[in-house]
Amino acid sequence: MTIRKAAVLCLIALATFAFSACGMAEPMEKPMEKPAASASASQSAAGAQYHKISPQEAKERMDKNAKVIILDVRTKGEYAEGHIKNAILVPNESIGTEPPKELPDKNAEILVYCRSGNRSRQASEKLVKMGYTNVYDFGGVNTWTYGLVK
Repeated sequence: MTIRKAAVLCLIALATFAFSACGMAEPMEKPMEKPAASASASQSAAGAQYHKISPQEAKERMDKNAKVIILDVRTKGEYAEGHIKNAILVPNESIGTEPPKELPDKNAEILVYCRSGNRSRQASEKLVKMGYTNVYDFGGVNTWTYGLVK
C-alpha cells in the first residue's frame, strides 16, 4: 500500500470518527412518534374489530355453535348457484350505515364470506362500524372445501 493510499484511508477514518462523535455529543432526540393509526382493515375508529379466520376455523365454529350466523355477502345470483348450508344472504352492496334487518343482534357470532374474500372484508368492516361485536371474516367460498347447497 502506498503512503498516499494510507493517508486517504486515515483521513476517511478520522472523518467518520469525527462525524459520529459529533452526533454522540448532542442529546439524543426522541424517536418520531407514529401518528395514531386510523381505522385499519380490521379495526374501526371505536376500537372494535372483526377477526380474519380460516375456512377450517369457520367450519369448526359452525359445528360447535348452532346459533352462529353464516353470512353470504355475494349477489343473489351467486347465492342461487350454491352457498354454504344455513347461510343467509345479505349482499355486500346492500349493507350501508343501517344494520340489516337480517342481523338484529349486534352481539351474535357472524361468520362472513363471499366469493374470493374482498367483499367479505368490506362487509365485515361495515358491520363493525355499525357496532357488531363478534364478526369473523373467513374469506371466499372459492377456498371452502366442505360443500355447498342450492
